[in-house]
Amino acid sequence: MLFVMVAVGCTSNTVVTNTASTYTGTGSVTQGKATTTTANLFSSGIRTAGIGTITSTDGKAWTVPADVNFTDASFPFASDLYNSYVSGHSYVSTTAATAALASKNIVTIDADGDLYTAYIFGDNYFEMYVNGIAVGKDPVPYTDFNSCIVQFKAKKPFTVAVKCVDWEENLGMGTEVQGSTSYHIGDGGFVMAIKNASGTIISTTDNTWKAQTYYISPISDLGCLTESGTARLSSNCSTAGGASDSYGIHWALPTDWFKTTYDDANWGAATTFSNSTVGVDGKPSYTQFSDVFDNTTKDASFIWSANLLLDNLVLLRKKID
Repeated sequence: MLFVMVAVGCTSNTVVTNTASTYTGTGSVTQGKATTTTANLFSSGIRTAGIGTITSTDGKAWTVPADVNFTDASFPFASDLYNSYVSGHSYVSTTAATAALASKNIVTIDADGDLYTAYIFGDNYFEMYVNGIAVGKDPVPYTDFNSCIVQFKAKKPFTVAVKCVDWEENLGMGTEVQGSTSYHIGDGGFVMAIKNASGTIISTTDNTWKAQTYYISPISDLGCLTESGTARLSSNCSTAGGASDSYGIHWALPTDWFKTTYDDANWGAATTFSNSTVGVDGKPSYTQFSDVFDNTTKDASFIWSANLLLDNLVLLRKKID
């Protein structure tokens, strides 16, 4: 049994109580499975990349795992670093993949800007902006794992903003089927290295990036969630697995989060994770490109918000000088 109370004022907190625990925070609470609205965005994939909608206890409708631009033709797809779904695009080296790039795919931010090439591995899906302009989205929303290249012309400083989605098969519950486990908790992770026109790595993902969480699931005990300032924390929550009645916590994305003018000063620092924690060992879409992702002089780190397992929709930002 749920009891819901919403306090309205300068700061709105939702209070949701079940028989075992209480959630008091700024998010909206959902429970159970979402209604599928798109059966599968990518029919070739190993897992089903569905989209759903679910209504929270405060009457708001939420798109899960996220509202994405995958079918929006105006938002360009990133080029392939490694993509097993496209013949000839399982490149064996960074050099081979870069040589195959087409100039028509360069996104111009500033006509008199310099050329930059970003090498990206996202678990599972990303959409990237530079100075508020869409520069590339992941062509494979879920699995099998791929990696990407985005090229753009811009003048420094420029701001990179990325929407990251840890996809889910059990829509609204943050889980997927894994062997005999019906509600396995997957993980996220995003890594990127940016080169200039001369091939020098000028920026990598690390803990100087900003990160904020907008969807947490699965949650079994509402009382495990805490907030500290703008930080939405789930470190006290179980990651043993989900269930058919798991909860999700949602926050609305700022409409201008990807723009240069957006103030991310209150966001926390991104958390870094090791390759082994993210689980990329044995994935050729990552391991074949260690010269950019694990460069010996400028190593790129996997980043996310604080909880790699439960935080499913994460925004990342960084001003690159």
